[in-house]
Amino acid sequence: MMKNIFVPLDLRSDHQAVVNEATLLAKAFGSTLWLEHVAAPEPEFAGYEAGPKYIRDMRADELREEHHELLRIIKEITAKGIEAHALLIHGPTEETIIKEADRLQADLVVMGTHGRRGLAKAFMGSVSDEVLRANRFKVLVIPTALDH
Repeated sequence: MMKNIFVPLDLRSDHQAVVNEATLLAKAFGSTLWLEHVAAPEPEFAGYEAGPKYIRDMRADELREEHHELLRIIKEITAKGIEAHALLIHGPTEETIIKEADRLQADLVVMGTHGRRGLAKAFMGSVSDEVLRANRFKVLVIPTALDH
């Protein structure tokens, strides 16, 4: 039985394939979907200074857009008769995903991968690799389009 399906999304990339697959699984198993976007703070916000007002305003606008996108996706999913919830959380991406999947007692994590290789993967890493390395969850990795 899959009660909770946890779906970390990168809203800056093509996430539709991940949402589609998670929705199909939730419908088939009668699961609740938990969609999460991890919003990492900008470097200006990481220290003691709050940063210039125009940067805070830009970041606030970005967060509002990300929140609206999550709500739009949730609305589409719930229209199909599936229980779904949105989470927009600040923090380090991999750690936050693992922590929330634990907290929600996820039976399955459905997430995308950009398919980065070589130097791009070495420099940027792979969130899906880190979640797999945690070795705590069943993970379904969906290939997504690499954003340029």
